[in-house]
Amino acid sequence: MDGPRRIASLPCGRWSKWVVLVFWVVVFAAARPLAGKLNSGQKNDASAWLPKNAESTQVVELAKKFTPSDVFPALVVYERSGPVTAADQAKVAADVRRFAGVRDVSGKVLGPVPAKDGRALQVVVPIKVAEKGNGWEQLGPRITELRSIAHADAGGLGVYVTGPAGYFADFANVFSGFDSTLLYLTAAIVMVILLLTYRSPVLWVLPLTCVFVALTAAQAVIYLLARHAGLTVNGQSAFILTVLVFGAGTDYALLLTARYREELRRHPDRHQAMAVALGRAGPAIIASASTVILSLLTLLVAELNSTKSLGPVMAIGIAVGLCAMLTLLPALLVIFGRWMFWPLRPTLGSAEPTERGLWARIGRRMARRPRAVWLVTAVVLGSLAFGLTGLKANGLQSKDSFRTKPEAVTGEQVLARHFPAGAGNPVQVVGRAAAAQQLQSALSATPGVTGVTRPVVRGGDAYLEGTLSSSADSQAAFDTVDRLRAGVHAIPGADAKVGGGSAVNLDIQRASRHDRNLVVPLVLVVVLVILAVVLRALVAPLLLVATVVLSFAAALGVSAQAFDHVFGFAGADPAFPLWTFVFLAALGVDYNIFLMTRVHEETRRHGTRRGALLGLAATGGVITSAGVVLAGTFAALGTLPLVFVTEIGFAVAFGVLLDTFVVRSVLVTALTLDVGRWMWWPSSLHRKRDVDLGELEEEAAALTR
Repeated sequence: MDGPRRIASLPCGRWSKWVVLVFWVVVFAAARPLAGKLNSGQKNDASAWLPKNAESTQVVELAKKFTPSDVFPALVVYERSGPVTAADQAKVAADVRRFAGVRDVSGKVLGPVPAKDGRALQVVVPIKVAEKGNGWEQLGPRITELRSIAHADAGGLGVYVTGPAGYFADFANVFSGFDSTLLYLTAAIVMVILLLTYRSPVLWVLPLTCVFVALTAAQAVIYLLARHAGLTVNGQSAFILTVLVFGAGTDYALLLTARYREELRRHPDRHQAMAVALGRAGPAIIASASTVILSLLTLLVAELNSTKSLGPVMAIGIAVGLCAMLTLLPALLVIFGRWMFWPLRPTLGSAEPTERGLWARIGRRMARRPRAVWLVTAVVLGSLAFGLTGLKANGLQSKDSFRTKPEAVTGEQVLARHFPAGAGNPVQVVGRAAAAQQLQSALSATPGVTGVTRPVVRGGDAYLEGTLSSSADSQAAFDTVDRLRAGVHAIPGADAKVGGGSAVNLDIQRASRHDRNLVVPLVLVVVLVILAVVLRALVAPLLLVATVVLSFAAALGVSAQAFDHVFGFAGADPAFPLWTFVFLAALGVDYNIFLMTRVHEETRRHGTRRGALLGLAATGGVITSAGVVLAGTFAALGTLPLVFVTEIGFAVAFGVLLDTFVVRSVLVTALTLDVGRWMWWPSSLHRKRDVDLGELEEEAAALTR
């Protein structure tokens, strides 16, 4: 037995399978308590997301000596349909005294501040959030306590808690408990699809068990890196990890199990059958996982910390899932034996059902007119891509980020009716002390700024705040920040910088656009190189990358129209196109590799065109099953009432289905049939004699009679 075959047989040897099982039992036992701590290792504050060189990030550091960086304002707004009464004022004054006694309220509670129209009162409650430990987890309970106080004995007043602290609490409430809900929902989706795929009441247990073990181990590794190596993990990356490990891990399980079932029909010994299955399917699985991992790691060049951290977090999940599916799953399959496939047990010498299955019939039909098939398919996909013109990925205001309407959103709308929209989330300016008066004058003269504080001078620097007339996350506020930056940067020797909530949001948007323009080409290069290495050709990789781009554009075009005309979303986050591209490109190449490595294998024996039909017949079912699993897991994200997450879930789920049912199985196969042996240029395989289309059409016609 040669070296690769010997290595491939290790997880399924007569004795080594038990060693593998014991190893993973130990890993799971050690990882489980660490995985449960992952939430405590998250960093969800804006400064943890920002690029280090962003101007607003520098202001966060500079402003620490003037105002606590760990204090977040909660804005409590009281509204009456008519003029505020004396009893209302007394109620609010009493609330202010009670607010001051709430734990973690730091500094003076400001208010009540009456609105100019006399119909509302505003109170600003500063809440301290510990920079270390679980301080962020305590912000939600503090807001709940403020709301309880404010809503008590309101006497007809409309009462709302909003502002940065209020929004954070409502976001936290959305995520609270969702990790376990998503886990169970995703597991249920995978279980149902595996039941339908395998048609066995027991076989699904093994892949699902392996995925759960892999997810637990990955969460433990990520927690340790977040705790001791500075890896940034936030709420978004933590729950997308669950979806990706379940989806990709199950895909690898489907491919390996399908090949194992084939080999069980050819070998009497299940250990030998698994060794052959691992030797033949293993390289394709490793290549596809490597593509996903390297594509995700390209995110390390991103400016935005939240995007940069997403890469290694997801890559770790894929790597651990790969290890589990190539070691633990083979060991379990050979331990339990053929009976796990009951009632459709693959016996020695039994017919392979894929040879005359649905995809074999579809392949024979395409063989009659492959050029017409791929041209029509490409034109349809291109027309779907025109929907991209309607994609509004310029960012979402906080009030548009929820599919529901929590109290923070309602409170912001009430606040905007009676007070300056930027109240409670000021713009910050830091510069040299000698230029303090010039900075104050520039801030006061900037359109969009309604109120300016007096400069505070410490340690050679001056600090000022200004109230914006527009909502802190609106385009009008961003325009004000740009005008203000232009004004203060022009002051000689001031070395001034502009920060605050609006500046943070603006810098995040710009970093997202920069990352998209940088990462997308890198991912395409990675995909092209890996495909060229795996297929030992250039023509096939170039055509496959083109189909990946076309598939992504079509998926994004349909998604853009659905967001606008079906869901009624206000827009999309600037990071949405990049995240969607990375997931669809990397995972789409998975299916390219699954299909084309099998076509490559069959081509050596039967020629390219026959190999294309045999490869489609053998892998079409497993690829579409894998696509349904992955789409189902991403669709589970739609249960979270956040627009950004719903958009990611919809776009990736739709894109994966489009990719597996149309692009991989129809477009790529038709291209291979049309181009023929030149797909493998410049490798020696392109010189292998191939049948012409006429001969292939006659063979297909004979089989269909």
